[in-house]
Amino acid sequence: MRTAVVVGSGAGGAAAARELQGSFAVTVLEAGKEFQPLSLNLSWVDQLKRAGLLWDERGIQLLLPAMRIRNTADRMVMVNGTGTGGTTTLATGNGIRRDHDLKTCGVDLNAEFAELAAEIPVTMDHRFLWSRASRRLFDLCLEMGLHPAPLAKMGDYSRCVRCGRCVLGCRHAAKWDSRHFLRSAEEKGARLFTACRVEKIVIRNNRATGVLVRKKLRTEFIPADLVVVAAGGFGTPVILENSGIPCEPRLFVDPVLCVAVHWEKAGQNKEISMPFVVERDGFILAPYFDYLSYFFNRNWKPPAQDTCVLMIKLADSACGLVRNGRIEKRLTDQDWARLKQGVDLCKEIYARLGLSREKSWLGTVNAGHPGGMLPLTAAEAATLHSGRLPENVYVADATLFPKSLGYPPILTIMALAKKIAKICAQS
Repeated sequence: MRTAVVVGSGAGGAAAARELQGSFAVTVLEAGKEFQPLSLNLSWVDQLKRAGLLWDERGIQLLLPAMRIRNTADRMVMVNGTGTGGTTTLATGNGIRRDHDLKTCGVDLNAEFAELAAEIPVTMDHRFLWSRASRRLFDLCLEMGLHPAPLAKMGDYSRCVRCGRCVLGCRHAAKWDSRHFLRSAEEKGARLFTACRVEKIVIRNNRATGVLVRKKLRTEFIPADLVVVAAGGFGTPVILENSGIPCEPRLFVDPVLCVAVHWEKAGQNKEISMPFVVERDGFILAPYFDYLSYFFNRNWKPPAQDTCVLMIKLADSACGLVRNGRIEKRLTDQDWARLKQGVDLCKEIYARLGLSREKSWLGTVNAGHPGGMLPLTAAEAATLHSGRLPENVYVADATLFPKSLGYPPILTIMALAKKIAKICAQS
């Protein structure tokens, strides 16, 4: 049987591996370890915060090793998951179709979205898991004509205990993540290796012969007839460029900025993350308890249960890059202008609630939906294969997106990865 190496076990990697296994003997290589959710009681973290012992966002990695944190030159905090499941284990569980830009390029994912709808449980009926603050915010946004809409959630939310820790790893198997597809691929015969970092693709005569991986202190060659790279928007470009395959300086990251206000017993720290969304031009708003800002931003002083938060998620400009593992990304003037529009709207909503807009405060700008450094073009819509790649190397993650979605991308990444895997299986 032909052999395939899939690099990464997140949304794209797990979906591709599951689809490929059977047509290929699949080996999944994951740089991180087996994912473990944060098990520490958050009251202990509160004590560390009050004692002034949490001074840098990178400290979260001591509590939750699967969450990798890096800072850009202007102190924007970049977040990605490392470990089985990739960033899906730390995501908010949203199952949203956002393929408009891919459609514009000529990419048809209708069949793949239909398959995912049959394979992954999705619910919109989760208002009973919202905090009182988010319920009031939703009703007020309706009154203001902002057209709020509940977000589709992937998983079995009858298991949800309202711990509020969706983005720290779900301990109750309520939230769906890509480890479900990973286990399915393994049951079909795929092999998974963790703590196995791919450094480069070995290429001979415009064909990949396999990959070089780092396992602890030794380097090893793993042969393959097919290589699918799905190491994420930060990881995939590094592997490609290490392999002599140039990428484009078109990195987007979907920055997040939260606006918070003191509200007694708001309770947003005990609800599902991102229960609903308000869509505006170039950004969205959603309730979202920002743990990174709560733990490490010194402006965040009220207790968690007494803090109301609205998140601004921006569809940022495609300009930036990852070079030698270092992220070079700055927001443009247009990006900052849209963030300001979002901040002003959040403050207006708070004022309508009778809360003081002057006493609101901002969180730390952070981002965790990178992509765009090998964007698909209309000429590649049929093959989903960039001409820069060897004929038996494919990319299957958000690196292929033409531009930022400005929305959670997991479902769209999986649909694209499934389509790519089908093309590989048929070739």
